[in-house]
Amino acid sequence: MWFIFNRKEHKEDTKFTKKNTLDKMITWVDFEKIEMRVGTILEVNDFPEARNPAYKLRIDLGEFGIKKSSAQITPLYTKEELLHKQVIAVVNFPPKQIGKFMSECLVLGVVGINKEVTLLQPERTVENGLRIA
Repeated sequence: MWFIFNRKEHKEDTKFTKKNTLDKMITWVDFEKIEMRVGTILEVNDFPEARNPAYKLRIDLGEFGIKKSSAQITPLYTKEELLHKQVIAVVNFPPKQIGKFMSECLVLGVVGINKEVTLLQPERTVENGLRIA
């Protein structure tokens, strides 16, 4: 996940209100460009070099291949419980360098009041690579 909470310029972006959400409306065409796909976590490793506690993930996204992602989800998830869990990821962002790690997709989650992230996942097991609509 690419959340950056400790940089002042990004803090306001994470606080949506009814007013500023309406100011940031996107079109249906914009939404259709976002490729959100289901994937299964194959590998979870600690990421001690990360600025904020995080894991390095390898995710099987079906026809989109196996992609790497960094996820700041250590407060709510152990490595063992993440293994083989299905998640939702955006696969059409350009790769993002996070320290010495290249993140290739963005794992989606719900950001709680204390900035803990709860992963979005399908309600039942589905085929990897299926599109979220």
